[in-house]
Amino acid sequence: MRVLVIGAGVGGLATAAALLADGHEVRVAEAADAARTGGAAVTLWSNGTGVLRDLGVSLDGVGAPIDVLEQWSEDGRRLVRIDVARAARVHGHPHICLPRRRLLERLADALPGGVVEFGRACTGVVQKGETVRAEFADGSSAEADLLVGADGRRSVVRDHLWGRDPGEPSGWGTWQGLGAVPIDLVSSHTGLMIAGRAGSVGLMPAGEGLLQWWFDMPWSPDDPPLAAPLAEIRRRFGHWCAPVPDVLAAVEETDVELFPHYGHRVPRTWGSGRITLAGDSAHSMPPTRAQGANQALEDAWTLAAVLRKAPGDVPAALREYERRRSRKAGIVARHAGREDLNRLPSFVSRLFPDGLTSVYYTRWLKQVSDFL
Repeated sequence: MRVLVIGAGVGGLATAAALLADGHEVRVAEAADAARTGGAAVTLWSNGTGVLRDLGVSLDGVGAPIDVLEQWSEDGRRLVRIDVARAARVHGHPHICLPRRRLLERLADALPGGVVEFGRACTGVVQKGETVRAEFADGSSAEADLLVGADGRRSVVRDHLWGRDPGEPSGWGTWQGLGAVPIDLVSSHTGLMIAGRAGSVGLMPAGEGLLQWWFDMPWSPDDPPLAAPLAEIRRRFGHWCAPVPDVLAAVEETDVELFPHYGHRVPRTWGSGRITLAGDSAHSMPPTRAQGANQALEDAWTLAAVLRKAPGDVPAALREYERRRSRKAGIVARHAGREDLNRLPSFVSRLFPDGLTSVYYTRWLKQVSDFL
């Protein structure tokens, strides 16, 4: 079957890899002129690393294992310690934080040359009978038997299907970056989250001597842009416990990238006919549950599995894929959309024993995964 994937992000490349492995003829159209290199780091939990292993995508030599998550208060008191290595043992797949560009490189390496076509910005899609046609900004077009819109939160394909962008701001934004920061956490297997009155801080080792760092603060698209984001971050968080001041001392203004938080209700049906969606196109969500990339990988794996079982009726298979994934991705989107980790009072965390929290996290991962 001829498959056209719009977008060469995590979801698009993984979808291409999964469908190529099943013998489909796949092309990926990417609007950018070259492979993406931005986006700081991503954390892959057992469901994400499990999908990658199943697709034959190796993460050997990249990233850092994450065995423990700790939550602190802004004055340095440890509130909860989650043994996420327990989930890795139970599910049989590790947890890894790695630069997003490394993940994209490994996914691209799994594809034959020429599958990804850069500089191909999709402007619209048209269905006629058993054929789908994508139209591009350069005046060209391409036809396929199945089209997957994996073109992100501002998806052209989704807007064609749904008639609008459903994303709504959650009231928060993340100012993030990835770089060499001289603190002990960089060489550890521990992720650290610190919450307080100004917002929250996340610190995660990402391999290669790099630290993924982020600062979550109240944000609205109607707010005036921060002329000097780092100065505002230092004003709000510079007096917090170590290692926050050390991180801020090592960061430069050009390192800071804004990631606005948007979310929406995940519908039961995403597509129509021979068109479907994957990744943020289908289920945009705030990053507070660190499942965005993982859910995109789950989409790729599930789509291939459903098509494998029901190859004769493509529209019916796509609707089955959407029903399955909407249940799981919808759980994550609801949890993430609450932004509760940014608002969580310190006394709430102290109510739950570390062991119980570790068991809950292990079960939650399975709850939000079709693969596991």
